[in-house]
Amino acid sequence: MTESHLSHHQWFIEFKCIPDDLSFFERTLNTIMEKQNLYYRDLVKSKVIVPLKLFVVKVGGFNAYMKSIGKFGGQNKCPHLSNETKIANFLLKNYVK
Repeated sequence: MTESHLSHHQWFIEFKCIPDDLSFFERTLNTIMEKQNLYYRDLVKSKVIVPLKLFVVKVGGFNAYMKSIGKFGGQNKCPHLSNETKIANFLLKNYVK
């Protein structure tokens, strides 16, 4: 299996101010993940998974997703973690730069 087909964490972030160097930000985030989660580090080092992938979401992307499922406002919050790709697919199709 090629590295591009290995599993990975996908991080979708809507920035107020996009960092000047997104590659550096992504590497730093991955390093922090490895330091805080030894299991994650071991999976990356043994090439079971590849380092996380960062996706920049256009402003309003998460709100648009919540509106699309009829759960915008009030006590409704977009999930922070998901094993499903429903949210990711919506964002990739409509709101990722």
